[in-house]
Amino acid sequence: MKLYCIAVLHKGETKVNSLASAHELSPFGYFQRSSVKEFMDFTCQIVAERTMVGSRASMKEKEYICHVYVRSDCLTGLVIADHEYPQRVAHTLINKVLEEFTGKVPKSQWPTANQRIVYGELAGYLQKYQDPKQADSMTKIQSELDETKIILYDTIEKILERGEKLEDMVDNSDRLSMHAKAFFQVARKTNSCCVIL
Repeated sequence: MKLYCIAVLHKGETKVNSLASAHELSPFGYFQRSSVKEFMDFTCQIVAERTMVGSRASMKEKEYICHVYVRSDCLTGLVIADHEYPQRVAHTLINKVLEEFTGKVPKSQWPTANQRIVYGELAGYLQKYQDPKQADSMTKIQSELDETKIILYDTIEKILERGEKLEDMVDNSDRLSMHAKAFFQVARKTNSCCVIL
């Protein structure tokens, strides 16, 4: 999973102003980086231009995905990532960046900015969100749940490897009541008639 670009733009009536951006170009060859950066900036401009105000979108191009959100005030956030990067995390990042940008840069500067606004926080976000599990608590929780499932499956497999059977464990258990043991026996007999060959 990789993030390559975060950009903030303003979608005006006639043109899109690029306000701030940060790029992660280390995966690309040294002599390719300037061209890749230029192409990413161009892509951000085109995608912002073609996305309707008040909408979100994710567009795939080969192994890259461009996530975009154009707010009702025409402030636009874009993230370019690889196809493995979680869409929900990308849109969470866009929301966070746009909210902070709104608090730090006056709205009056958005439509008239001819040059990029200095907004160094984008580079920090680009670095922090490289690992979506660390940056996004929901992704981290899901990852921990997946690990718990794997541990549970490993434990069941280990019990089966030792040759223990669930039936033997129920029969030998002192902790189960007579009613529970009887229920298990009836359920086992009922299910045994329905074996598919």
